[in-house]
This record gives sequence, structure tokens and C-alpha cells, in this order.
Amino acid sequence: MNHWSGNWAWSLPLIVVTVTFHVLCMTFINGEVVRRARARRARRDFILRFALIMGVTTLLVTLLHAIEAFMWAAVFWLLGALPDSKNAMLYSLNAMTTYGHESFLLADHWRLMGALEALNGVILFGLTTAFLFAIIGEIWKKEP
Repeated sequence: MNHWSGNWAWSLPLIVVTVTFHVLCMTFINGEVVRRARARRARRDFILRFALIMGVTTLLVTLLHAIEAFMWAAVFWLLGALPDSKNAMLYSLNAMTTYGHESFLLADHWRLMGALEALNGVILFGLTTAFLFAIIGEIWKKEP
């Protein structure tokens, strides 16, 4: 069990960094999206603009998740837990989304780190879901 301490030592800071990064970026996206959407609420083509705004917002948060998966992948690769950057990124995306379909595994002493990345993914996707729900509510909110 002693070899698992490295898993925690690498994973906990990565979780803090990715969640903080996620929240900061979503705060920026939120400010821009709400500002732009409210300015155009009274226009006739609101539904079309709403769909476009949600599409762009979804693309941005998807890229945000990809950046966070890359952070984990870089650490896995640098630690030698996976043989190359391509496999590290694919593993990381699988772990973060809890898809877990790939046939390759982390080196034995880093396997707990993979589970901790999945935990991180659940937290990040929960934040994203709440964020998108809040964006929809804010845009559709009736003006006073």
C-alpha cells in the first residue's frame, strides 16, 4: 500500500488544479455568454441565437475538458505510467469520462491514480452540467 502514496501525491494537486482551472474558465465563459445573450434577448431571432450561444458554449467546455485530460495525460506520460503521449491522452480521456474501454492499463503502481482521475472527471462533468443549466436559466430569465 506504500506505493500508493505517490498516486495521492500526484492526483490531489491535479484535482485541485483542474477544478480551479475549470471554475475560472467557466466564470469567464459565463460572463461573456450572459452579457452577449442578454443584449440580444429582445431580438426576433432569439431562438437561433440561443442555439448558437449554447453550441459555442458547449464547444468551449468540451475543449476545457480536453485541456484537463491533457494535464493528466502529461503527468501519466512523464511518470512513465504509459508508454507514449498518444496512449496517455487516450487513457486519460477514457478515465476522465469513466468510459474505460481501452485495452491498455497504467503501470501497476499507478492504477489508483487512474481511479482518482475518474473521480476528478465526475467532479468536472458535474460542474459543467450545473454550469450549462445555469447558463440556460440565466439566458431565459425574464427581464425585470
